[in-house]
Amino acid sequence: MSFEYTPQFDTSRSDFVELNGFVDGMSSHQPSVTGRGSDDERLAHWLSLVAEKRDKISFGYLFDHLAPKIKGFLRKNGTSEVSLDDLTQEVMIKIWRYAGQFDQKKGKVTTWVFTIARNARIDLIRKENRPEPDVNDPVMVNDPPNRSDDILFAKQTSTRISEAINELPDEQKEILKYAFFEEKSHAEIAAQTGLPLGTVKSRIRLAFQRLKKTLTELDI
Repeated sequence: MSFEYTPQFDTSRSDFVELNGFVDGMSSHQPSVTGRGSDDERLAHWLSLVAEKRDKISFGYLFDHLAPKIKGFLRKNGTSEVSLDDLTQEVMIKIWRYAGQFDQKKGKVTTWVFTIARNARIDLIRKENRPEPDVNDPVMVNDPPNRSDDILFAKQTSTRISEAINELPDEQKEILKYAFFEEKSHAEIAAQTGLPLGTVKSRIRLAFQRLKKTLTELDI
């Protein structure tokens, strides 16, 4: 089924309070659809009374005529039996809320109503497939702010490592720069410097041996 007229609706449930009690207590024996004109004309008339006067009697007529159709539409489109009644009620409350948005020039009342029902079903599927986040999940918990002594220690550690690297012979510092700051492979360093591959590896090993004492002192 396609829908040429597709209005957008706010899906917030906080606005549904106005008619909850009325819908919950509504009899299933509302007056039948009577009078002259087509069904759509009568539905449009009742809808206009709901929009202009918030007429609950007219809404009762709409409920009696539309609720079974909405429920059948939702069931046909895969809505579970557990959710059918609540979702049908939700759609009817949306009809009450948005009655003023219906434009008879753009389509039939039933087309407009089934669009609301389709959107409500999509919203339900999204909620079911996207569970509420667990606030106790460690991923959701922000890291505690760094204390001043932690910041000072990190700064001192960084400074000491930099000093230790600067104390290395120039040829070892150069190799470390290529290997770690520029993320070059041993083969790439050898090609760039013209050094034998074995010499590159040897200088990296010697550099780490010289740094080992400093890193051990800092417990890194």
